Amino acid sequence: MKLKRKHITRMLLLTTAFACYVASNAQQARRLPVEVVSPQVNPDNTVVFRFVAPQAKEVKLSAQFDRLAVPMTKDSLGVWSVTRGPVKPDMYPYCFIVDGVSVADPMNQVIFPNEGFKNSIVEITGNTPLIHTVQNVPHGTLSYRYYYSKELGIRPVVVYTPPGYENDSKTNYPVLYLLHGSSDTEETWTKVGRANIILDNLIAQKKAVPMIVVMPYGRAYPVISKSAGSLRTWENLQEFKKDFLGNLMPFVESNYRINKEKNSRAIAGFSGGGGETLYLGLNNQNLFSYVCGFAPGMIKEEFDRNNAVPFADPQLTNKNIKLLWFGVGKEDITFRVVNEYMKVLDQKGIRYEYFSSEGGHTWMNCKLFLSTIMPKLFK
Repeated sequence: MKLKRKHITRMLLLTTAFACYVASNAQQARRLPVEVVSPQVNPDNTVVFRFVAPQAKEVKLSAQFDRLAVPMTKDSLGVWSVTRGPVKPDMYPYCFIVDGVSVADPMNQVIFPNEGFKNSIVEITGNTPLIHTVQNVPHGTLSYRYYYSKELGIRPVVVYTPPGYENDSKTNYPVLYLLHGSSDTEETWTKVGRANIILDNLIAQKKAVPMIVVMPYGRAYPVISKSAGSLRTWENLQEFKKDFLGNLMPFVESNYRINKEKNSRAIAGFSGGGGETLYLGLNNQNLFSYVCGFAPGMIKEEFDRNNAVPFADPQLTNKNIKLLWFGVGKEDITFRVVNEYMKVLDQKGIRYEYFSSEGGHTWMNCKLFLSTIMPKLFK
């Protein structure tokens, strides 16, 4: 009986303590400003970040325009804040590190689609619209579709159709298959890479031809676990190839007005998806004429195995592939291996184009690479 009474007393104390904690936070919340804005992008390109956490001991901002996380300062209302910049106009992932735990900005609905982390996105537009800035031009249509894979089940894919596609029932369009990085999703190329907006603007400027862009999910899940690492692993390449060639392409070509000639097909991808791109594009030269790797994931020891077809007949590869293109940042983790790969291409006499940018393994560079290659496609 005494044990039971002690247990009840302890539970009452814990309940009271928790109620006081909730009441304290509620009181703090009532004292907060009516509206907490984060991020706040100012006309001078400085950015204010705010995070409400009255009980937190430490909050830092981790943003891709800073090399290190930056401490934030808490005011009397429990609002942590920091001002950065001026920041070079672009779109940047960021998050808050709250007592050692990374969290997205709860005040910002623009989220980075990713299976390994959850970041928010801040856009600094500056005074001059960038190629990925939403402008007053005709816009294409994004469709969220599903297709059935015999091996993998129901699969998601995002499809961009250019302005005027719905009203022109006679035109068949070229197609770009665009693959994401290893922990990204089928939404990352539009929500972070702004592929649809970039193409809208380039088409309006008459710098790119109208095309359909297909953005599938690049991991052969559930056969390949989401914790299995890079998309360019041999196991994922084999399973993804089955789905890509056997299910995805037939779905796209039966549901959209696609020009099915190989000179009207391109494939491009970032990081692990860049490794998938090179493997699928160069080993299926009857299907693709344009192959573009954005900081593609590769391992030197796998060059020969993953390039069996192009290495076997370099002259035929030069004949079949109209554009083999690589883009990589000078600080990118793939910079060294990409340059080693190009040395092998040089030795074998396989033609390619190379674009080197500043910065590292980022989606800021991805937007740059995509806007660089789109005017080169299907010309």
